[in-house]
Amino acid sequence: MTVVEGSAGTGVPTLGDEATAGEGHVSDRQDATLACQDNLEFLSAVPDESVKLVVTSPPYNIGKDYERRTSQDAYVAAQEAVIAECVRVLHSEGSICWQVGNHVDNGRIVPLDALLYPSFLKHDLRLRNRIVWHFGHGLHCTKRLSGRYETINWWTKGDVYTWHLDPIRVPPKYPGKRHFKGPNAGELSCNPKGKNPSDVWEIPNVKSNHVEKTIHPCQFPVELVERLVLSMTDPGDAVLDPYMGVGSAAVAALKHGRRALGCDIVSEYVDIARERVLAFHAGTLRTRPMGKPVYDPNLPNGGHGNANRGSLLSPERRRIPQGSSSDASGRGARGDLGRGRRGLPDEGVEGKNDARQTSLFSP
Repeated sequence: MTVVEGSAGTGVPTLGDEATAGEGHVSDRQDATLACQDNLEFLSAVPDESVKLVVTSPPYNIGKDYERRTSQDAYVAAQEAVIAECVRVLHSEGSICWQVGNHVDNGRIVPLDALLYPSFLKHDLRLRNRIVWHFGHGLHCTKRLSGRYETINWWTKGDVYTWHLDPIRVPPKYPGKRHFKGPNAGELSCNPKGKNPSDVWEIPNVKSNHVEKTIHPCQFPVELVERLVLSMTDPGDAVLDPYMGVGSAAVAALKHGRRALGCDIVSEYVDIARERVLAFHAGTLRTRPMGKPVYDPNLPNGGHGNANRGSLLSPERRRIPQGSSSDASGRGARGDLGRGRRGLPDEGVEGKNDARQTSLFSP
């Protein structure tokens, strides 16, 4: 592992297979590049059409203490600048998955996927699915229905795109069901590999007792990104998160033999992302398994067998800051338009935009 110090916008490794010490590399096999850096500066050094999947969750422009609230037009303009760079670096057969919820203003909501829809259309991208991510926990609203979902808008750059359904199939509702009449009578009526998971995904959000919980108040669950990585990329492809947070997208990419790129301007989050990647390579990182049933209090031990609790991160890094808050979704409101951060509630420190960069390699 090496840490490279430099001025903003410089020193970001490319995605080539070869590396030299002068570029800040320590291995000829690069598998992750994580930077504490503004995301437009980070993206400027990424080659055209070199990334197969962009998966991220941007700020929500909520106006909390930690963020700089701005007008809707300014918010959209800031997002469009990042989207344009993501389109530039996206492979011709690649995908962009933009995960957002609602902007909330005095009880009125603005669905951000609808607000940003024209920003993707202007690049002639194709919307393949509006995936609904449903989760069971969050704040309880009193003047409107409690928010329990957010969306992932899946865009492709063209009509030919990487897509693998089999790795993300889920168990069929009626396993072993067979045709009862016709020429196929007696044969299985369902795919023996499982069924299409549909565009509604029930995956627990990362709350205080989640095995992946860090100090980050609204981090991605790794299994959410794993589905996207497995279905929209091939081994060895690059996965980019321009609002990286604590690196859940990077972990999901590395778990399945992909390369990871990510940046954030909150240095503590980048440090935690680096720790998680190192723990993954050491075989000590714990994540919630893909396909694990959602906890059901009506079943013994919630239907989970032996409980899988705890995290290998230190208690200090797992602790939720006092006074932290989230929106009705339970993931928190995104904030700062300073590019390169997730815009997360009550992190307490802005973080130094020092363009510090960490490149990580397999042992």
